[in-house]
Parts: sequence; C-alpha cells; structure tokens
Amino acid sequence: MPPPARRRLSREDRHAQLINTARRLVRDEGTDALTLGRLAEQAGVTKPVVYDHFETRNGLLVALYRDYDARQTAIMDAALAACGPTLAARAEVIASAYIGCVLTQGQEIPGVAAALVGAPEMDAFKRGYQAGFIARCRAILEPFTEGGSLAPAALWATLGAADALSDAAARGEISQDEAVRELRRIILSMVEGGRPGR
Repeated sequence: MPPPARRRLSREDRHAQLINTARRLVRDEGTDALTLGRLAEQAGVTKPVVYDHFETRNGLLVALYRDYDARQTAIMDAALAACGPTLAARAEVIASAYIGCVLTQGQEIPGVAAALVGAPEMDAFKRGYQAGFIARCRAILEPFTEGGSLAPAALWATLGAADALSDAAARGEISQDEAVRELRRIILSMVEGGRPGR
C-alpha cells in the first residue's frame, strides 16, 4: 500500500503546526534544544519553510511568547464575559486566568523568556505585553474604585505578584489554589486602596 499523500497546509495552518511543534520541543527537551533546524526536522518540513515563518531563532521565541499571550488573553476574555459584574468575581477571574494559564499552557514560557533576555525584540515585546496586561486590569478594575484611580505602582506590583505566585505554583512550592487565593486578595486590596478616603 502506498504511503498517504502529503497534504499541503495553508500558511496559517503551517504556522500553527510549527508553533505547536516548537512548544512541544521546549516542553520535552528544553529551550536549548530549540533551533530552526531541529524544528524543521520535528515538523517534517524543510529548513527554508521554517526560516520563511520565523527568520531567526529569536523570531521563533518571540512568536512562541506571542502565541502564549494570545491564548492567555482569549481565556481571560471568555471568563470575564461569563462572570458576574462584581469586583470579587472580576478579581477571581483575573487571578484564576493568570495562574491557570501559566500552569496549564505556559510551562515552556519561562525558558523562552530566559533565552531572549537582552534580545531587543523580546525586550520590546515583553514591555508591550506588560503594558497591555496592566491596561486591561485597569479597565476591568477601575470602575470599582468609586471614582478613584489605580496607581501605576500598585498595578505593576500586582503584575509582579502574579508572576511570582505563578512561578512558585509551577515549581510546586505552593498549590494552584493558594496562588489564586493570594493573587485575588492582592487585587482586592489594590482596588480597596484606590477608593476615595483611603
């Protein structure tokens, strides 16, 4: 019996296949094992196909980080659309989505980010990602400040806490429930601190 005919993927489908293969490689073998040549081999394509999508290894790593950010945003947006309009419900969604995404979808991301430290494209992307996340949290939470506002330092501190709690949960030093509960408490405290008279 002849082998099945290979199906030609659209550019979008090929990109998704390469990203999924790269994520699996990082998860299974670590970031150091991820090269464009190794990705081509694992994806069953030629090197020019991979270079056409990413150009450089740093370009691939940025694409992995961007893919993670898009998935995290989609999960949070869906949860926000389904939750109640209270501060407690919104804080729970932000905390659960942030911690949950790191634990279930982003376990390879710390290695990706570490591999890109000092790379100009990663620095710019990470700053944009952080600013975007902070802007989204501000938009979600400021209506609960009774006309007040959330201090930029408080929002940055909350993002730092979210990263630290996610990392601790990923290493097994605390449980996912503990991380979510503490991040929710921090979010509620930040909003309470932004109310008039505080």
